[in-house]
Amino acid sequence: MLSAQTIATVKSTIPLLESAGVAITDHFYQRMFRLNPELKNIFNMANQTNGRQQFALFSAIAAYAKNIDNLGALNEVVERVAHKHTSFFIQPEHYDIVGHHLIETLRELAPDAFTPDVEQAWTEAYGALANIFINREGDLYNQTEQAEGGWLGPRQFKVLSKTPESSLVTSFVLAPVDGEPVVTYKPGQYLGIKVHPKHCEYVEMRQYSLSDKPNSATYRISVKREQGDVHGLVSNYLHESVEQGDVVDVLPPAGDFFLQHRHLPTVLISAGVGLTPMMSMLEAVVDSHPQTPIHFLHACENAQQHSFTQRVADLEKSTPELSAYSWYASQAPEQDNVFSGLMSLAPLAQKLPVNSGNFYICGPTGFMKFIKHQLLDLGVKDAQIHYEVFGPHSDL
Repeated sequence: MLSAQTIATVKSTIPLLESAGVAITDHFYQRMFRLNPELKNIFNMANQTNGRQQFALFSAIAAYAKNIDNLGALNEVVERVAHKHTSFFIQPEHYDIVGHHLIETLRELAPDAFTPDVEQAWTEAYGALANIFINREGDLYNQTEQAEGGWLGPRQFKVLSKTPESSLVTSFVLAPVDGEPVVTYKPGQYLGIKVHPKHCEYVEMRQYSLSDKPNSATYRISVKREQGDVHGLVSNYLHESVEQGDVVDVLPPAGDFFLQHRHLPTVLISAGVGLTPMMSMLEAVVDSHPQTPIHFLHACENAQQHSFTQRVADLEKSTPELSAYSWYASQAPEQDNVFSGLMSLAPLAQKLPVNSGNFYICGPTGFMKFIKHQLLDLGVKDAQIHYEVFGPHSDL
């Protein structure tokens, strides 16, 4: 329990944090990776180059300072981050390293303002926050390890098949080398994948959404080949170098974005590779509650980049309650429910379950903001809207 003095002291540093902005987290990461380079085996270094990780960390620090006397306001963030941390197999000792570099960063960047009282308050405050995450992550680790088919830490999986789904996306079906069952997951969740490409100095870890319904024996991930030597490092490695029969290390399923109620009207809205968790949700609803009304809306650049088109078409034929719509940025073919340009929900307003459904969004952040605003304009309540951001979290 933090004292009133500690809370007041931390809150007094909010102007300092806001004036420094991401300079704090830039300095923090540079310092930490210089003095603890082994952490490059855990962190996604691509997110360092685009600034997303720095912005996400700064936002989290500022939010903690502002809500330090009302930590319940951070429950949603804690849950999201704790799930992501388990997919990296973050351990309590990692928090000690991060805490040390955070305190030293504040000392180095603001030596005049970082008095002994401020240092003590932030040390206590960080320790309290670290314990919240450590305890929640410990619960998640225990739940997964003790569940049927569960495990703790990396587990070796063999690639059973490798199947192109479109010009950019390829699916990998993975089965455990030990032949034992695998823990189930909630449709919408992701796997942590751990690889060490020969040309890389460090181990690389990424998260990829599961793209099929659970079956207790295998997992399927569908990976988009990203462009560039940094951002596409692991996806290109998987596409170009990992073949059927190869082995990769896998962390158990995680994620706080998942199918909520299979019996309620469901609207799945995606763009690009955001289609992957939606496929898992679609397959799960059709399998267990085929009477549930489902609207499946997807946007992408063109027909060549549209993944799972045949599978969705087959499901639409066999499932009367399923309606699928597509938008292509370039010229769309002349087909029913296929449109050109940006996704527009207004023409579908009378068909969508505005008052009674759950709406799930996944895709680039700009796309999700665009769609969320349309949904709110149609009268969908914020509590009905669920979304997933690939990479460091950002609010819509």
